Amino acid sequence: MMRSMWTAASGMKAMQFSIDTISNNLANVSTTAYKKEKAEFEDLLYVTMQNAYSGTDGQRPVNLQVGHGVVARATSRDFTAGNLEQTGNKLDLAIQGDGFFAVRGADGNVYYTRDGSFKVSMTEYGKMLATSKGYPVLDQDGFEIFFDGDMEDYEIQPSGEIMYRDPETDVLIPTGQYIGIFKFDNPMGLEAVGGNLYRSNSATGEPILNMDTDNPSIVRSGFLESSNVQIVEEMVKLITAQRAYELNSKAIITSDEMLQAANNLRR
Repeated sequence: MMRSMWTAASGMKAMQFSIDTISNNLANVSTTAYKKEKAEFEDLLYVTMQNAYSGTDGQRPVNLQVGHGVVARATSRDFTAGNLEQTGNKLDLAIQGDGFFAVRGADGNVYYTRDGSFKVSMTEYGKMLATSKGYPVLDQDGFEIFFDGDMEDYEIQPSGEIMYRDPETDVLIPTGQYIGIFKFDNPMGLEAVGGNLYRSNSATGEPILNMDTDNPSIVRSGFLESSNVQIVEEMVKLITAQRAYELNSKAIITSDEMLQAANNLRR
């Protein structure tokens, strides 16, 4: 009976973790380019009281085992693309494909994001393309992107190339810079650090420049990617997790009542 209480308690803890994950998804339903998460679980240690066997002296076709509950082992992120919403702002960029923008954080490290709501930041070196927090957006070589002159004269091509339109000749002139877009062999390994940013690690592999891939991603200027959270789907998951939490709590109550009945036995 004590074992059943601890097993049910592990179920309650697991369902609480699932509800925490679902709640975070629902909270970010309007966050630009947010990618929903899913909690993953695995069963715990088993106690084997009798093993299955087959022999001349008899057989037992199945094992006699009892488990010790469940534990959360991972949160997997769904990088399915969200819908593209038109904004009309040429500095709002969305990626069609599985690439990521690269930005330099306040600590000097490179982070990756799908949030393309970029701004122009005035620095001592000129007009710099940056995130809403002022982090520099990087080009294909890892350098900051600066603009000279009127921003209306710049255009960003689907390839990510930054072009300058000569106001006198109306001819587009390549600047030699591209919006830095990178891919990973294992994007599931990216670590979310907040602020719509991800950090690469040994599990993701080295970032691969978009233009060096067989199926390069496309940049859409004037669009933003919406969250890929489906409200109805998350609400169904929330109800399911809530019911599972309640059932595990009832299992604890039942085990407690059984233990109490055993303690009240009289000879």
